[in-house]
Amino acid sequence: MAYQGLAQEYLGMPAVTRAYTTACVLTTAAVQLEFITPFQLYFNPDLIFRKFQIWRLITNFLFFGPLGFSFFFNMIFLYRYCRMLEEGSFRGRTADFVFMFLFGGFLMTLFGLFASLFFLGQAFTIMLVYVWSRRNPYIRMNFFGLLNFQAPFLPWVLMGFSLLLGNSIIIDLLGIAVGHIYYFLEDVFPNQPGGKKLLLTPGFLKMVFDTPEEDPNYNPLPEDHPEPQPRGQDQNEQQHPQ
Repeated sequence: MAYQGLAQEYLGMPAVTRAYTTACVLTTAAVQLEFITPFQLYFNPDLIFRKFQIWRLITNFLFFGPLGFSFFFNMIFLYRYCRMLEEGSFRGRTADFVFMFLFGGFLMTLFGLFASLFFLGQAFTIMLVYVWSRRNPYIRMNFFGLLNFQAPFLPWVLMGFSLLLGNSIIIDLLGIAVGHIYYFLEDVFPNQPGGKKLLLTPGFLKMVFDTPEEDPNYNPLPEDHPEPQPRGQDQNEQQHPQ
């Protein structure tokens, strides 16, 4: 019964959240089982552009370290806030959600070219948390029963928690910065005087991920309507069959 409930919960996840979390878990499992090593996954510009190991542009977002507290902590936050975004402000806008993934990943990769960052998955999680928190500013949060605060403070609380664990906060700051850039360009700037929407989801993403909705005002062409036969003619044909 527990297995069925878990399977039902998994299949009930929205598509993008399910795909990303599954890829992260499978990547970590492959490392744990020694099918691959982190050295084959980390972000390395020289290997990407000189050895054409293009997969590193993606795999560095999928590995959160070996199984342990840090891995499960990141997976919980990734699953929770990625799903709430996809089912909330991005409901029915899967293409826009995928575009946010691509935009955030692109900016983080650019920064990674100039900094010694090997894995960017945690920064990506913080970006998702930041965007969700700014779009839900009045929700009250509770962190491990110790702190109560409004949602916009959540990314900073996570950064402080990371600092307490002795981790570098550069990754967290990168996620916050990229999340703020996206939030400003998508939610703030278009609503300012003279502002306009700068982040436009490419049409091919909409074709792939968004199901076209039927237009309620659509009027079929006359030839698409079956021509009604005159009622008098029907009666005549029934009375005088050929």
